[in-house]
Amino acid sequence: MSDTSSDEPEVRPFAAVLQELNRGQVHNDASAQLHALVDSVTEHGAKGTLTLTLEVAPIAKGDTSVLKVAAKVTSRPPAAPATSTFFVDGSGNLSRRDPNQPELPGLRGVDTPERTAAQ
Repeated sequence: MSDTSSDEPEVRPFAAVLQELNRGQVHNDASAQLHALVDSVTEHGAKGTLTLTLEVAPIAKGDTSVLKVAAKVTSRPPAAPATSTFFVDGSGNLSRRDPNQPELPGLRGVDTPERTAAQ
């Protein structure tokens, strides 16, 4: 007759512990941040990360019968780069004016408060 008992300890599922951290708030935060991260990645087409950090420590020095678990969820979605549109002129320089677009005679820029104050 073979012994079917195992000397390995029963391991509690990580998801069960995660759902109990800070009365479920850590799980809720991680879920919300994951959702926002997926939105950001699909919008920008770049990778992002979500990190869950758990710090486990004894409540009192030398007493490991009671442990405190601190959790932190952080995510780094891809940042939307600041962009401006420029045209390339015949010399290879960047310009805000399209060198292929002829200027219409008689047109002038509109004065704005910033432009008027600078004059």
